[in-house]
Amino acid sequence: MQRSGTLQLSLPSDTEILMTRVFDAPRRLVFAALTRPELLRRWFGGPPGWRLDVCEIDARVGGKYRYAWVGADGQTMGLGGTILEFVAPERMVADEQYDQAWYEGQGVSTIVLTEEAGRTTLRLTVRYESKAVRDHVLTFPAVAGVEMGYDNLAEWMAGADAQAELAKLD
Repeated sequence: MQRSGTLQLSLPSDTEILMTRVFDAPRRLVFAALTRPELLRRWFGGPPGWRLDVCEIDARVGGKYRYAWVGADGQTMGLGGTILEFVAPERMVADEQYDQAWYEGQGVSTIVLTEEAGRTTLRLTVRYESKAVRDHVLTFPAVAGVEMGYDNLAEWMAGADAQAELAKLD
């Protein structure tokens, strides 16, 4: 997977990966696109040749979420967990567990959205159980995958469909 350069990566601690992306959209639209299944389905499709087959999210503290993708060759990739914190439209924390054993244990992802002059900065921090697990995750194409997904989200938000959704949020 090739990177577009739109996602900034840093390592704020021995167990964390921080990914930052700026969107030309208001925070309430970005948050809705991250937490509403009908909007997730419009941009969260996965790598070329893959489709989002399962998209479920109960967007509240204690709510569960589940995503599963299917590749053209029938290969599957699934992810799910529980929402630990939910403060619309600025913050969501959830644990995550992949169906496949990509890494040991669970990760905990924290999404924080801030808005300035109609642009939203998304900060996604994923905390792992150890430095060894974090470093192992960095060997995967995961960062490129996150960047590709956020590129898809930015493209969707620039379209008329997203503008219609934004009008509904007002």
